[in-house]
This record gives sequence, structure tokens and C-alpha cells, in this order.
Amino acid sequence: MKKDKDYDQDAELAKGADLTAESYDKTQGVAVAAGKVTVGGKAGLVEFTGDATGRDGAGIDGTMSLWLSIFRYKRPDGTVNHVAGWNIMLALKAGQTALDTALAFETYINAGKRPYRAKASGDSDKAAVSITYKG
Repeated sequence: MKKDKDYDQDAELAKGADLTAESYDKTQGVAVAAGKVTVGGKAGLVEFTGDATGRDGAGIDGTMSLWLSIFRYKRPDGTVNHVAGWNIMLALKAGQTALDTALAFETYINAGKRPYRAKASGDSDKAAVSITYKG
């Protein structure tokens, strides 16, 4: 493998997706505790609180959304990797706990073909999902 003389490993490993989250549920909250998922392994962290009112019919009410932005980074050989953004919207069920929501995002992300992996933790009142880049 040929090395790119202009390659700055520290700068490239600090690049990654911006992580944002929104709750469209009346009673289940969400907050982003760490808003960057980097190529170098820094995880993004989203925290959920409370039980969900849930979705009743069509529309955005009773859903939870995570967004990983588009980004690009240079590899040591000088090629550029373009990573697509990912909008993940899940419908919540009435009474769904914070841990249930974290586990639902973990399952969805890990089943996807995108270069991300997730790990849920916490309890029914306050839970989190940690997201890492695995490209």
C-alpha cells in the first residue's frame, strides 16, 4: 500500500458523523450526550428517558429519530472514503421504556448494512445507545 505524504492520521481519525436526535413523543425524552462518531473510534451517545406515549396512527407523533450526518475522510493511501448519512426513525409503542427504545435502536443499527455498530445500556427509566463507526 502506497502512503500519501499529505496524510495526517490524527486529523483523519477525528473526522466522523455528527449525531443528532429528536423525540416526537409526548412523554419519552432524548438527549445527545456525545455528538460525534469518529473514524478513530470515538463513540456517539444518545440517552433516552421515561416511558413513551407511543404512536397512534399515521404521522410523526410517537416516533424517535437519530441522524448520523454525511462525512468523508482520507485513507492512508490517499483515497477518500465518502460515508452516507443515515436517518433512523422508529415508531414507539405505548408504555415503551427508555431501555426498550435503546435496544430497538441497537437492533436496527446492528442489522443494517451501514458501517455503524450500537450497544444499548441502562434501565427502564434512563437508558443509552452508544454508536461507533466500523468502516
